[in-house]
Amino acid sequence: MEGHPIPRTVEEVFSDFRGRRAGLIKALSTDVQKFYHQCDPEKENLCLYGLPNETWEVNLPVEEVPPELPEPALGINFARDGMLEKDWISLVAVHSDSWLISVAFYFGARFGFGKNERKRLFQMINDLPTIFEVVTGNAKQSKDQSANHNSSRSKSSGTKPRHSESHTKASKMSPPPKEDDESEEEDDEQGASEEEDDEQGAVCGACGDNYGGDEFWICCDACEKWFHGKCVKITPAKAENIKHYKCPSCSTSKKIKA
Repeated sequence: MEGHPIPRTVEEVFSDFRGRRAGLIKALSTDVQKFYHQCDPEKENLCLYGLPNETWEVNLPVEEVPPELPEPALGINFARDGMLEKDWISLVAVHSDSWLISVAFYFGARFGFGKNERKRLFQMINDLPTIFEVVTGNAKQSKDQSANHNSSRSKSSGTKPRHSESHTKASKMSPPPKEDDESEEEDDEQGASEEEDDEQGAVCGACGDNYGGDEFWICCDACEKWFHGKCVKITPAKAENIKHYKCPSCSTSKKIKA
């Protein structure tokens, strides 16, 4: 059923995890009607599989015991018409999250990942929203995570921190000015909340994909749109030397006007 290379390192297992996760998210969001119709309660026990190439399939479970990989929740189709569609989708999402974790840690156990490798793998996985959070729209980051991510993006990634007083993207890669401790704590909390909202709604101006916490992004100082670094060919190292970034579209428009 699989036919894909077996991941053997932490990075390969995480890549496998992300591919399967992307496929499952498609099944439960953009392809949800197709997925819904394939889960006919009149059919036998069906499972939802996410594949490493970011696709999905609804299929019968494998026959061998034990299977090559852990199996997803069995018989998801039987409950399809017994509850509201959104509740059924949410329940399948929860079980899909559990299956993804079991597959990732199966590879870790099979290839002898040590404590530090398992910890690193889980941290990489934990930095991504769960399928349930994505499907239900409840993806959130803790204030500490959001604040830390905001700091890393403004200092090392070349993107701009949001200042609570101005509510605009700063034009330089520098941390906010220090004030008294009480004001600083309030700014941090408000800034983290704004960053959280900003990230959840951000889409790449080039490819249209949603924001990913593990990807480098950069903001255009002219149109204030966000872009994947890879889409506009800007690396974190290059971004460190850019004082005012303009995306390809804004740069082209300026040349045409000139």
